[in-house]
Amino acid sequence: MDTLLLARLQFATTTSIHFLFVVVTLGLVTLLVGLQTAALVTGKPVYERLTRFWGQLYVINYVLGIATGIVMEFQFGLNWSGLSRYVGNVFGAPLAMETLVAFFLESTFLGMWIFGWHRLRRGVHLALLWGVALTAYASAFWIMVANSWLQHPVGYELRDGVAHLTDFGALLTNPTLGFALGHVVSAGLVAGGMLMAAVSAWHLLRRTPDFDLHRTALRLGVLTAAVSVVFLIGFGFAQFGPINRVQPTKYGGGPGRDALVAGWTARFGPGDYTPPVLSSVGLGFMILIGFALFAGLLLVPLLARDAIIRLRFPLWLILLALPLPFVAVLLGWIAREVGRQPWVAYGLLPTGQAVSPVGPGVMLASLIGFTLLLGALAGTNWVLLARHAARGAADPALGRPPAPDTDPHPDPVFA
Repeated sequence: MDTLLLARLQFATTTSIHFLFVVVTLGLVTLLVGLQTAALVTGKPVYERLTRFWGQLYVINYVLGIATGIVMEFQFGLNWSGLSRYVGNVFGAPLAMETLVAFFLESTFLGMWIFGWHRLRRGVHLALLWGVALTAYASAFWIMVANSWLQHPVGYELRDGVAHLTDFGALLTNPTLGFALGHVVSAGLVAGGMLMAAVSAWHLLRRTPDFDLHRTALRLGVLTAAVSVVFLIGFGFAQFGPINRVQPTKYGGGPGRDALVAGWTARFGPGDYTPPVLSSVGLGFMILIGFALFAGLLLVPLLARDAIIRLRFPLWLILLALPLPFVAVLLGWIAREVGRQPWVAYGLLPTGQAVSPVGPGVMLASLIGFTLLLGALAGTNWVLLARHAARGAADPALGRPPAPDTDPHPDPVFA
């Protein structure tokens, strides 16, 4: 057994599972902000009921997603000590910012929002949800800053064989950051919109009594996914320019590839500096799914006069298409990360030098343990989401008004 291969399999498995939570979080929190803002502005009960219903699903996904994120980050020290030692002074800075934003600010805002129903003024309560959304986006930003640095190391210098940060601003202007961040955010909105549309389609197919509520959610989900997929494809193709300039070996070879490989050969020795074919395969299938989702724009005209509901077969199409955005984000992750090989930090630190010096037996046990743990968390999340989604929006626990006082001894003497 190859220790490096086992470590890569473990990280690929756990990050893939965690990434599924991330896209749902980004998508749903954006939709929730829109729903609760509409509830405050219009005063229509349907928007508050939708906020409670979808907010409950969001909270389930968020709590279990945080657990998978904590488990995943243990691997940096356990399996990739070479990465932490060699580039931790640079790579750790944006990760620390993400930790402060996600595990402190975002969680604090969310906790106050969960328990603030009927206790805070409506404007204050809505502001907390805006805080949750903004910190969620900030969290995604800092994660992408860290990942983009691994794709294209900038703003550092090597001293005593260790990378040290010299220009924090260079991390924020990394050419591999901007379009990639837009692509990830768009993917989250597509996934969130598709999830909302699919759950609503299921209730409409079952003729759940809350017709107007699920009709509203269906329209919002379809429109969100349709608009976002345009940005998703645009940001996706826009990345090819910067990638070909700074990572010419990634997708078949950009300008300067041969000179770059010659320099690596002189510095690190001869080797295969061509990424595995899996990255190109993942890229190709992701693009195909992207265009399949783009075809979903044809559903938008059917929203007029509820044709999408009366025809019924479009509702089945939405249900069948639900897995597509999640498959696409995993394929995109494979294309981005596997395409960086054989580097953990492109052109700076080979993957083989980043893995921890442990035996294959320990690494195999770690792979099995982490995979089972995150698999259990993911399975629990999907079961809970399906269960609460199927119950409908009749009376979700989130935001339920407090029960009336049932004290049998109202006299303060007995209180």
